[in-house]
Amino acid sequence: MGRVTSLDELPLRDDLRGLTPYGAPQVPLPVALNVNENTHAVPEAVVADILDDVAIALSDVNRYPDREFTELREAFATYLGHNLRAEQIWAGNGSNEVLQHILQAFAGPGRSVFGFAPTYSMYPLIAQGTGAAWIAGTREDDYTITPEDAAAQVAAADPDVVLLCTPNNPTGTPLGLDVIEAVYDAARGVVVVDEAYQEFAPREAASALSLLPGRARLAVSRTMSKAFAFAGGRVGYLAADPTFIDALRLVRLPYHLSALTQAAATAALRNSSTMLAMVDEIVEQRDRISATLQALGYAPHPSWSNFVLFGGVDDPQELWRALYDRGVLIRDVGIPGHLRVTAGTEAETTAFLEALASIGSPA
Repeated sequence: MGRVTSLDELPLRDDLRGLTPYGAPQVPLPVALNVNENTHAVPEAVVADILDDVAIALSDVNRYPDREFTELREAFATYLGHNLRAEQIWAGNGSNEVLQHILQAFAGPGRSVFGFAPTYSMYPLIAQGTGAAWIAGTREDDYTITPEDAAAQVAAADPDVVLLCTPNNPTGTPLGLDVIEAVYDAARGVVVVDEAYQEFAPREAASALSLLPGRARLAVSRTMSKAFAFAGGRVGYLAADPTFIDALRLVRLPYHLSALTQAAATAALRNSSTMLAMVDEIVEQRDRISATLQALGYAPHPSWSNFVLFGGVDDPQELWRALYDRGVLIRDVGIPGHLRVTAGTEAETTAFLEALASIGSPA
């Protein structure tokens, strides 16, 4: 039997040829601020509580887990509030899997997915992975979108799925509820509001969860990866009409959430007040980054997330490499003249800002 040495020798789907897998650099640098993780460790008391629940789940791990992850859905409904019920909640192994479920159910071959670029880089990849076409809309120069423009673009594209990221990755820009309402009214298909970074927004900021009543084509997704410091736990979730949830059951794999995942996530939610106590510190460091970047001569964009996109970079690759050589890893997101940095701990933020200052201000 001959040895296959390249993808070209396999009967790969034509639309996947020439592509490379998604992935940010994973290198052992002292300060890694490139993938918007919550760099704070889970508090020891919470770790102990999670371990207790995982140990109990292990004692019955020879059996399949609860296919409907009932206890976890109830915990998410309680956490989100807005009078949500467990039957309005869905979850998966990270919000990417939740979004994949949505596109498997509502997009697919011959259908289209729309988002306002620049936005989360996984959206077009998940669309392509499910066989759907990706349509990129546009934003204003400051990355905002007006309700009128948003509605006009969606009506013209007539997509089967609209993905709205707010606060937006990689820009940190929020969307007003009026934009979401306008998009929903203009859309024929489903509208998904990705609120992965909602916990970092101002406390008075309204959530799209308030728009769910009476809108059966609307879903609001969240993640435990960011504010909950649970990126390695791989848990994402959404809230929607119960009928929307039923559609996702048609495409999910059976028992897709392990018993250990369900136990760990439920325990983490039980400790939500402790887990979220670090959010204020992250927001403080984010604002510190923005202020210092501006003082150094860069152009940070307003951010409601746990990261800052900053412009005024003459050569993003050169600056990225200079920081890399100083032990600091940030992200080149492909926007000309820009780089993105995650707000980490106070020590990590100091390391980044000192490294940046040592390189010198932009011309």
